[in-house]
Amino acid sequence: TDNYNVFSNLKVDIETNLSIMMEVLEKLKDKDFIFNFISSWFVYGDTKLPAKESYQCKPKGFYSITKYTAEQLLISFCNTFKKKYRILRLCNVYGLNDKNVSKKKNALQYLISKMKNNEKISLYDGGQFYRDYLYVDDVCKAIEICLNKGPYNSIINIGSGNKYLFKDIIEIAKIELNSQSN
Repeated sequence: TDNYNVFSNLKVDIETNLSIMMEVLEKLKDKDFIFNFISSWFVYGDTKLPAKESYQCKPKGFYSITKYTAEQLLISFCNTFKKKYRILRLCNVYGLNDKNVSKKKNALQYLISKMKNNEKISLYDGGQFYRDYLYVDDVCKAIEICLNKGPYNSIINIGSGNKYLFKDIIEIAKIELNSQSN
């Protein structure tokens, strides 16, 4: 769920995003199924937000490259064996009580938790980048709609459709939390 495994274990993203998927597809080869694959907006790389499904993908890190490769393998597999699929690319998801929040995974919630404790924070690129955020409950509702009504053999972006400057979100959170963080 992050682009940092390249520093600790080069195989993590390949094993997680590709090897396991190949094992699943191997077992499904002779079954009747619709494969709904959760992917990430990270596959677009640097792109204008909100991202459109028609945008060219230029993933940059091991995580996003393997997610995009998994999408391509899934499409090829489903075309070869006449199976149906949907690829759901999620924007940045946030919510309460995520126990795995870290600098690497869900930096927004990580920084907000530090601001709650009035701890000093630092922003990547001074917070001068945009993201599309959607609350976890809304993401779940969108996924449910896609599973019930989404077209087969398609890519569907799930997001708010809005771009938010990261620095602005942090400044609003600081005010709302009445934080003394620098």
